Amino acid sequence: MIAGRAFSRNSRRRWLFNIIELAILLAAFLASFASPAEALPSFARQTGQPCGTCHTDFPFLTPFGRRFKLLGYTVGGGMFRTTPFAGFPGANGAEADKLRRYLKAVDSGASDNKDYVPPISMMMIAGYTHTQAPLAPPTDPYKPNDNVILSPFSGFWGGAVTDHIGAFAQVTYNAPPAGGFPDPFGHTWTWDNTDVRYAREVNLGAMGAILGITANNNPSVQDVWNTTPAWAFPQAASTIGNSGPSAKTVIEGAFSAHVVGVGAYAYLNDLLYLEAAAYRTLDFAAQNALGVDPFGAAGLIDAAAPYWRAALEPHWGNHSLMVGTFGMMTSIHNWIDPTFAIGSTDTFAQTDKFTDIGVDSQYQYQGENYWITLRGSYIREFQRLDSTFGMGGSSNPTDVLNSLRLLASFAYGADNRIVLTGQYFNAWGTPDALLNPNLVPDSNGWIVEVAYIPFSASKAPGWPWANARIGLNYTFYNKFNGTSVGASDNNTLFLHLWLAM
Repeated sequence: MIAGRAFSRNSRRRWLFNIIELAILLAAFLASFASPAEALPSFARQTGQPCGTCHTDFPFLTPFGRRFKLLGYTVGGGMFRTTPFAGFPGANGAEADKLRRYLKAVDSGASDNKDYVPPISMMMIAGYTHTQAPLAPPTDPYKPNDNVILSPFSGFWGGAVTDHIGAFAQVTYNAPPAGGFPDPFGHTWTWDNTDVRYAREVNLGAMGAILGITANNNPSVQDVWNTTPAWAFPQAASTIGNSGPSAKTVIEGAFSAHVVGVGAYAYLNDLLYLEAAAYRTLDFAAQNALGVDPFGAAGLIDAAAPYWRAALEPHWGNHSLMVGTFGMMTSIHNWIDPTFAIGSTDTFAQTDKFTDIGVDSQYQYQGENYWITLRGSYIREFQRLDSTFGMGGSSNPTDVLNSLRLLASFAYGADNRIVLTGQYFNAWGTPDALLNPNLVPDSNGWIVEVAYIPFSASKAPGWPWANARIGLNYTFYNKFNGTSVGASDNNTLFLHLWLAM
């Protein structure tokens, strides 16, 4: 919760000094690129390409970045051997060859004479957070406002394992929340987004296709468009400021890292994408062992939760357009003791059932020295609250929740790229006096961001595949958790340095 509204003149002066100090820190980090180092981002090293080839604004993908992911992270072309096993040249087929030609790869395969370097990389975000009103106590180990911290810090394994198998796996440190963890199972280190793929190109009659299998731990993290929840803007956000509105659809990260799922996908004729998957919650002990607080999710998924994705992506010249749908059905056994106050890890026998149906679209245009990207997504969630209503936790046996995001982004330049992004967000739903603190779950507002990426088309001096992103974003609320009264108290400014190395 955010409390209070007014700042003294000294507080505003201290806020300005903190921004200046962080700017000096950012400059010092950029200057450090001149020193030689060993660590290299694994995908750039594998393909021999700078980040701007596959990203308009990392981690957001270009058309060829999407195909690299569809091919299972296996396309090579760099100066190092792609896989740990001699004799594996990397992905082969028409799509892989087309991607290599576009990338102007050094080599179409991975020679046994090349050195193998494990596909390990890391990233970190150092950020300054200022909220419109100070954090409500207790705030330890932080100040009530104007905090500078390093969070998150992640290590990655990302790249090819064989010609047809590749992986993206992330382990992350997040600083503890203000006031400490709400239960004994909070962790600073956790497994994070993970996607292991098998992919190969085939001919179905006269039609070419990429067929694949994905095993992952976050519904929609496997998706190649940045309209689905796992890759929603902004990817760089404060970990100690306002955590956002309380009402979110289940598919919007409610079970991220709490589940494992397996799915199959097909990308047909360079046009149509189809995928079906199913997810199951890890048991309590497994979540805790992987650094996930089981009470961070509403409960345990009953049996398996089906997930689907379909998208049509025509592309012509420098234009690409995607129109799609995605969704998930979950049946959840809620925790009996979600704060562990009585020491129980049991769940209720009854379940709450959620059906999330989403539609989304993305348009991209690649100009001579710029990218224009437009994105939109809408999710409608149907809630059947048998467990919650039966225990007196909701006023209605059924509710509906809606989530809308509309985004426009302009990325100008190759090196020294400037990215301007604006997003409108809106959540609204059924009035429910017991479920929502202010009767309705409605929240809406804007996020605006300006970012600077020094090395998009070339390699950083002394540290060839490193990159950095300096960003300043501001989140503004018109309405927060059902009311406009005090909504602006939750407005958040976040200045950050994002390093990938």
